[in-house]
Amino acid sequence: MAIFEGAGVALITPMNEDYTVNYEKLEEVIEEQIAGGTDCIIACGTTGEAATLSHEEHLEVIQRTVEIVKGRIPVIAGTGSNCTETAIYLSVEAQRSGADGLLLVSPYYNKATQKGLYRHFTETAKAVTIPVVLYNVPSRTGCNIAPETIAKLVKDQENIVGIKEASGNFTNILRTLELVGGPDKIDLYSGNDDQIVPVMSLGGKGVISVLSNVAPRRTHEMCQAMLDGDVKKAAAMQIEAAELIRQLFIEVNPIPVKTAMNLMEKNVGPLRMPLCEMDEEHVKTLKSAMKEYGIL
Repeated sequence: MAIFEGAGVALITPMNEDYTVNYEKLEEVIEEQIAGGTDCIIACGTTGEAATLSHEEHLEVIQRTVEIVKGRIPVIAGTGSNCTETAIYLSVEAQRSGADGLLLVSPYYNKATQKGLYRHFTETAKAVTIPVVLYNVPSRTGCNIAPETIAKLVKDQENIVGIKEASGNFTNILRTLELVGGPDKIDLYSGNDDQIVPVMSLGGKGVISVLSNVAPRRTHEMCQAMLDGDVKKAAAMQIEAAELIRQLFIEVNPIPVKTAMNLMEKNVGPLRMPLCEMDEEHVKTLKSAMKEYGIL
């Protein structure tokens, strides 16, 4: 059984003006997500600025998220690292904190071989008992997890159950599904908001979404329409959101989505360097898309 089906939010990490984590705001944002119909909270992923958090902050955000959610929906903790030892440490601690599953990004910068990726994910998954979702995002890591590697990991390691696919490479996604024996053998999630419907049309379970930060209800409804077999409705919602999604990635994530949330007066604070404030021209086009979509 999948950890979740539908729209999981790749949650931002709110900051105070002094760049410390704003845990009071974290609770507020999570409650809004649950009220908005989000199906799962993903803490400390790319959108959560995990790469700029200390290990202590990283684990506290996960623990606080679990405590706030109180089992109402699943919590998946981002615990990937370019160091296998660190990924194991974060994963073990996240399980102790009560996370329902883990999201493991491929090691970045190292550009591991497929053999190295297999060993990295295997050793990390073996250190825990909760389900693991792999995260393939070569545009950010410089390293693609090959379909053959994904299939071998899913077959060899029982708790590696899914893949967040943000490669945009449908040939590889299709090959992965072919090698594992179909969508019933792997929990496939879109890692790109502009590909929710296409990925789910291949049997995907949903999305791990940036868009959900600003439009949780509509992202959930798009996924639910696909799960219900209403492709026409889902496709219309995907097209309707297209311009906003483009603007949410006009600069590197999570710069635009945090900017959007602040424009919505959610006051989620600044970004940690090396991320910085958004270009003013891009703010204008983001505002325009938000107004067109009806969230501003």
